[in-house]
Amino acid sequence: MPDSAPQRHALADRLEAAGALKSPGWRAAVEAVPRELFLHPGVFLPAEGGHWRPVTALGTDPKEWLEIAYSDQSLATQLDGHLTADQIAGLVTGVPTSSSTTPVTVVGMIEDLEVTDGSTVLEIGTGTGYSTALMCHRLGEDNVTTIEVDPQVAARADAALEEAGFSTWTVTGDGLLGHPPRAPYDRVIATCAVRRIPYTWIRQTKPGGIILATVGSWPYGTGLAKVTVNEDGSAEGRIIGRSSFMQARSQAAAPLAGDLSARTAYADSERPAKAPPTLLEEWMPAFLAQLAAPGAQFVRATGSDGERLLYLFDAERESFAAFTEEASGWTVRQGGPVVLWDDIEQALTAWQDAGEPDISTVRLHITDRAHVYWIGGQNITTKDLSHWIGEKPVLRWEHRLA
Repeated sequence: MPDSAPQRHALADRLEAAGALKSPGWRAAVEAVPRELFLHPGVFLPAEGGHWRPVTALGTDPKEWLEIAYSDQSLATQLDGHLTADQIAGLVTGVPTSSSTTPVTVVGMIEDLEVTDGSTVLEIGTGTGYSTALMCHRLGEDNVTTIEVDPQVAARADAALEEAGFSTWTVTGDGLLGHPPRAPYDRVIATCAVRRIPYTWIRQTKPGGIILATVGSWPYGTGLAKVTVNEDGSAEGRIIGRSSFMQARSQAAAPLAGDLSARTAYADSERPAKAPPTLLEEWMPAFLAQLAAPGAQFVRATGSDGERLLYLFDAERESFAAFTEEASGWTVRQGGPVVLWDDIEQALTAWQDAGEPDISTVRLHITDRAHVYWIGGQNITTKDLSHWIGEKPVLRWEHRLA
């Protein structure tokens, strides 16, 4: 394999030009860590018709392999929780369950951690180990603890880290629980999405420490939360931008199976929708929907006559909202103990009335008893779940912990 130093330097230049790479310490890490080591045994590249094309390091021209390794894209390294590129020769279908995230995202996030020399970091989701290696180079391998839930993924990452010269603390287990033996940490970073920031992470972070994690349960409409831990054990911060990661394995929603029309056969109500459900195809409305109805899934389908059908399902609470488009607008039918669309529609209407603020206006406050999200004013003491408009917060949700 040819030396990848030119590709690493070129990657650093691109990341700096994109505004993701800002400090000399992280630039040195990007220039030193060979990304190609963390892609063995291979990757899956998208192909036509929703297929994936396996590409292995050993079966690819070295120059082409480096082009793939240093491309500005996320690279799927595992499908369906078990399949790697060396196990199959032709096109394949499947759902990515592990990947090497695009470098601009990886570097942008570790810059946002605001580390200093000697900072200790807990990483949730080792994945390929590339981001782990960058942090080991910058902070020292003994200051980095990384957790991966998948034993096979963890083993490949550990081997790659060793080959790159880093003998860090690699743990196989449920990252949602953190890693108490090496706590407290100065920083916690998650490379998977979580429905909400686990309080275990806050307990394992020093006062003044920072936690960075993607919150949300949909493949899109999720936000990168950055919170600082307070002396009283609470944490507060804001959503600093859009972010998209695979869901934590234990929180990943099972795909809906069966006849959707049967699931929506018995509705308790039917009315015109005050807001179009197509808003949920946009990032900020989708984020608000996940706060208003945390267990819901948004499903798109096509009827036998070509009609566009949109649904919301909350399988755990056996509730649904089904939408049909008519000349006069959208109609919503709802069933089950939870009126999903009523809650979401209220949030969307308040958001529109407030001038459609961006996701970066969302703030959050976390305690051992509740998660509070709000937009607008600073009052976060009232305990009801209403959506506020005016001098008080425009939108507000409080999710009590069980």
